[in-house]
Amino acid sequence: MVWHLPRAHDTDVRFSDWLGPYAPENVVTNDDLAKIVDTTDEWIRSRSGIAQRHFVSEDQATSDISVVAGQRALEKAGLDAKDLDLILLATSSPDHLTPPTSSQVQDRLGANCGAMTLQVGCTGFVYGLVTASQFIQTGAYKNILVIGAEIISKNLDMTDRTTCVLFGDGAGAVVLQAADTPCGVRSFELGSDGAQFEAIIADSPGTRIPVSQRAVDERLHYLRMDGRAVFKFATRTMGESLTRVMSQAGVTPEAIDLFIPHQANARIIEYAAKAFDLPMEKVVMNVERYGNTSAATIPIALSEALDEGRAKPGDTLAFVGFGAGLTWASCLFDMGPMVGDHQLDDDREVIQGRPPTPDTVIGDGGIVEGLIA
Repeated sequence: MVWHLPRAHDTDVRFSDWLGPYAPENVVTNDDLAKIVDTTDEWIRSRSGIAQRHFVSEDQATSDISVVAGQRALEKAGLDAKDLDLILLATSSPDHLTPPTSSQVQDRLGANCGAMTLQVGCTGFVYGLVTASQFIQTGAYKNILVIGAEIISKNLDMTDRTTCVLFGDGAGAVVLQAADTPCGVRSFELGSDGAQFEAIIADSPGTRIPVSQRAVDERLHYLRMDGRAVFKFATRTMGESLTRVMSQAGVTPEAIDLFIPHQANARIIEYAAKAFDLPMEKVVMNVERYGNTSAATIPIALSEALDEGRAKPGDTLAFVGFGAGLTWASCLFDMGPMVGDHQLDDDREVIQGRPPTPDTVIGDGGIVEGLIA
């Protein structure tokens, strides 16, 4: 997936082709889970809207699916890994506590650049997108690979039906480059409420509760979640944050062509859409088929929207994420022209009547590609 972003001086941008999602062969249905935990297909669907999810194989790690996603993005962008200036990996399920998984991804891709891991839960991809845009807008870097990847299946307590039925595994990657046509991040907000840190937590291993027999016996190494607290936080925060981001950009909900929220729960997504009076045809929702893939949900959903023609050149997309921390992140993203579309004039023809601003993300050449793994 390639998005072109603005530098301190003019360049050019366009999007080219994209591919549909890829998922592991291991599809786990609600009926499959009902065989190992006290639940039913109806119970899961009615509370989350989820029908199935994808789990990786036992020998796959987060770096593996991150590398595949990164390679696909680079190939479609027409870039060599050595062209990269920075790699940002958003994940809360690293291969190891240390070293950072991003360094393994950098090495295996064959890149010669800095790499860092962003551990911001389900908001990680939007955090990465906004962070990358800042490096490019200042003129510091030209090409940045942003990956959202998560393997949550290996950290689930399969006896706890309140969590094990909700999550799946996945990855998506996007290359961001400098450009000068008016598109990209128009406005954004990153937020955190650490007072609710226990709402989504895996207690061990960490410095607070290191590896020990007690931690294992008490199942503290598994993910646990206060679903009620998260639902309340999400339904409030998504609306409030997106409202502020729209205010920054000086637009109303009518200006949003497609709403791509974090895919945690169908009920939360429907609630947010209703709050902004957005018809469901302007909302991307694929949680039914993938479950909650954390930092990978938004790039996966975007990939499908592009593949289906729902996200088009000139469209304004709204991304909203929320998750562990508790954290949230929102941004408005203006789609630029893709390869094969008309090129903008030297006077930088506006998109949707909006002239370029410091918040505008602009760039030259490329493609949009997404990968589920």
